[in-house]
Amino acid sequence: MANITLSITDELLNRSRAYAHARGTSLNALVRSLLSDVASAEDTSVDFLVERLKKSSGDSKGVKISREELHRY
Repeated sequence: MANITLSITDELLNRSRAYAHARGTSLNALVRSLLSDVASAEDTSVDFLVERLKKSSGDSKGVKISREELHRY
């Protein structure tokens, strides 16, 4: 298995370790799991939305979207 080096702030490192510890795992296992999820996703919702935005004309025709509606999903 290969090793990688990341540059992150001390604060992010400490919060990430605490997050992993609270879930009964190591920071290494957490990062490995997150990277595996990202790398194995075939069509993520973010990719789908980016493609929709690229194809959009950018005209809402006056429709207003609230902050709550925007963050619903």
